Amino acid sequence: MYEFQVRDMTCGHCSSAITAAVKSVDPTAEVKVDLNAHLVQVSSASIGPGQIAKAIESAGYTPTRSPDANSAAATSPPQRATGSCCGRCR
Repeated sequence: MYEFQVRDMTCGHCSSAITAAVKSVDPTAEVKVDLNAHLVQVSSASIGPGQIAKAIESAGYTPTRSPDANSAAATSPPQRATGSCCGRCR
């Protein structure tokens, strides 16, 4: 499983967009999103972390590979966008 911190992921729209982007490069990938921790976990047998990161970037987000999500979340407070969501929701 590959884990990414995505600090600019702030709402359900962001989660859906990231999930769709990853699934566009691997439809069988399992994508788990934790909005509160700004964490995306991806299990894939056919793509690696570089391809996953590029897919997330293509959706307009900034992934950072997280080798240990628990320590990363504990040491860095989440950065929220101004307002309650990414501004893409309507």
